[in-house]
Amino acid sequence: MSQQPAEILAKEKMGGAQMLAIAICVLLNGLDGFDVLSISFASPGISSEWGIDRAALGIVLSMELIGMSIGSIILGQVADKIGRRPIVLASLGVMATGMYLASTAPNVQVLSGYRLFTGLGIGGMLACTNALVAEFSNDKYRSMNVTIMAAGYPIGAIIGGAIASELLKSYDWRAVFIFGSIMTAAMFPIVYFGLPESVSSLVARKPANALAKVNAILKRLGHQAIESLPDMSEAKASGGGLKRLFGKPLAMITILLTAAYFAHIMTFYYILKWIPKLVVDMGFHPSEAGNVLVWANIGGATGSILLGIVSRKADVRILTMIGLALSFVFVSVFGLGQSGIMGLAIISAIAGFCTNSGVVGLYALIANYFPADVRAGGTGLVIGIGRGGAALGPVIAGLLFSSGQGLLTVSVVMGLGSLFALVALFMLGRSTKVAAS
Repeated sequence: MSQQPAEILAKEKMGGAQMLAIAICVLLNGLDGFDVLSISFASPGISSEWGIDRAALGIVLSMELIGMSIGSIILGQVADKIGRRPIVLASLGVMATGMYLASTAPNVQVLSGYRLFTGLGIGGMLACTNALVAEFSNDKYRSMNVTIMAAGYPIGAIIGGAIASELLKSYDWRAVFIFGSIMTAAMFPIVYFGLPESVSSLVARKPANALAKVNAILKRLGHQAIESLPDMSEAKASGGGLKRLFGKPLAMITILLTAAYFAHIMTFYYILKWIPKLVVDMGFHPSEAGNVLVWANIGGATGSILLGIVSRKADVRILTMIGLALSFVFVSVFGLGQSGIMGLAIISAIAGFCTNSGVVGLYALIANYFPADVRAGGTGLVIGIGRGGAALGPVIAGLLFSSGQGLLTVSVVMGLGSLFALVALFMLGRSTKVAAS
């Protein structure tokens, strides 16, 4: 009897085509990183031109995160039914269109609507890329590859942010969105020609001519063909989709990972969304504020890569818990403020290192704990509900600032999300882990 597709990909050496697929997913996550944070780079100019206060700005900063929440939940479920690749391509179209439309917005209400629309595409993309990297990786490198994919997010923000800072020296905030739209559209042919459908998704869905499609992709990836597809009747009998995610044995995993992600992402987006505005309010130029945010993402990328390397030898759950504890500490330290731009950049980089290591660790855990037949849906659900926390973070911080609370108080309160996530992962334990497939 021939090996089954999941076993082939899990046990055999990764070929060049698999590495290329993962590299494309890293680029897509980098695109997500810039698209999400484009509003942060643009926010000082938006606030100045339209005269909006911090509470209103907090709502604008959260609109694409609300869209991401909806997109992750809905499109993640759809991806498990029709495939990862079609959703990735559709998400690119939505993102490119939404970014361009944002550059044409005449007021804050219209801009908020366009950012909500853009977020739908970003959410669908996030649900699929995490699943695709897990499914194109072998067992040896799965956790490391997922964390490297997650590192694409801050790297995209670094590169895009550096360009945005230069654009802001010569143009207004609209140039940031135009640049993002062009870069998003440029990824469409790369994905179309370079990213195959997930073999695990095909096996789980069994569309027409599934065996031929699976063998064609296995050949493209450098592996041998199979004689027949595995029986997925047990997974289908459990109902699939949300019913499977909230049935045994996945219910507690789904609940705890969602709670952890929701709580920590509030802390994560407090830092990323408010840094430019806070730095400008301290008296620095918007381009300098953009550079501080770039340093936060440099720290985030470093944390992602380091966690990925160490995860080959250590338990990624324990590493993530350590990152979450340090996240609370250094977000609170950020609240102490700094007298100069260099001090702000350094503490932002350290806070970014800690908060992002927690995020990428959670991505790796999501990929490891959910089986292939519900991996995109499970990822989309966790990220989707979690993005509610992402949307709440900037809003809550804005309301706290508007009520007269100082930077230290707001930072400590917002840092508590990381501690809550740490408790959820402690409750998750190792014994509930479901083998990745």
